[in-house]
Amino acid sequence: MDDHNFGTRNKRGDWAPNGHIEVAPFWAWPPKLMTVLKWLPEYVWPWNAIHMATALLYWFYVVPDVAVMKTLSWGWPLWLYAVNAGAIFVFYGSVELLFYVKRKQGNRFKYNAKFPGEQPSDVFWFKSQNIDNFLRSFFISIPLWTLVEVLFLWVFANGWVPWLSWADNPYYLAFLVAVAPMIHEVHFFFIHRLIHWGPLYRWIHSVHHNSVNPSPWSSLSMHPVEGFLYHAVAFWHLVIPSNPIVAMFQLHIAGFGAVNGHIGFDKLEITEETPIDTHAYAHYLHHKYFEVNYGGDGLIPLDKWFGTWHDGTKDGDVQMQARFQKKKERMNAKAARANS
Repeated sequence: MDDHNFGTRNKRGDWAPNGHIEVAPFWAWPPKLMTVLKWLPEYVWPWNAIHMATALLYWFYVVPDVAVMKTLSWGWPLWLYAVNAGAIFVFYGSVELLFYVKRKQGNRFKYNAKFPGEQPSDVFWFKSQNIDNFLRSFFISIPLWTLVEVLFLWVFANGWVPWLSWADNPYYLAFLVAVAPMIHEVHFFFIHRLIHWGPLYRWIHSVHHNSVNPSPWSSLSMHPVEGFLYHAVAFWHLVIPSNPIVAMFQLHIAGFGAVNGHIGFDKLEITEETPIDTHAYAHYLHHKYFEVNYGGDGLIPLDKWFGTWHDGTKDGDVQMQARFQKKKERMNAKAARANS
């Protein structure tokens, strides 16, 4: 495919899509029913459908019997870790292999024209972003993902929270499934905004932001505190009446879905005629500018409401720079008062 039909490249070779990132259409006023109906298939397919499919596969073929999960031991948690690590290796690794190692589509639709392997840096273990991100994912974040998974399954198995059945609560549980991506976006926005606070950023979140030019292995490359808080979104289903399958879906939106914002390409050319939209641009802009787009891509437009939205346009640049200037002026005024 010719990516010039869909966007433009700057002098450095970095690609940006035409148009702008739009928040979910049901936030428009007055609401436009047909626009929402046209958007719904995109909301479901392919990413949320994939996450629900993996959640169901886990529930029926991976998760142990309830009797086993009532007792904490080493066996079944290690089994879950092995499956999580293997699934991420295949899911993320296939994208990494095809689009970053074999470079199946070159840098077509790639936001940053360079590849992480071309940019060694002392901020990474072994001066390699790929090795650093891979090790942090498999030996920090995926164990913490598994810890969250084990804890909520253990709690459900022991009956310490309501376990709603699908037979008795089909509409309510279907509603929870429908809003699970929204729960993820709200949870992610607030923990993400928190760890961007100066001391927490330096201690915790800077680890993830070392990957200015993210790739799939960057998705779960996190400090342990961030890795736990990020996956802890599944604990919301211990607070609200729910079902462990819905909690598993919620966890998979976080675990498997983390790759969406870090693929680095706007479209993946699965075949010449079937490119997949990654929806990665909003989070790529966060990695590029640090102080924009703390949430997702506008499903719940918290960034827009809190004034940190960047829609990928020149107007978005202007608004961002104006906000940075006001922040600088506040900091200078505070410093002047402290010195007076």
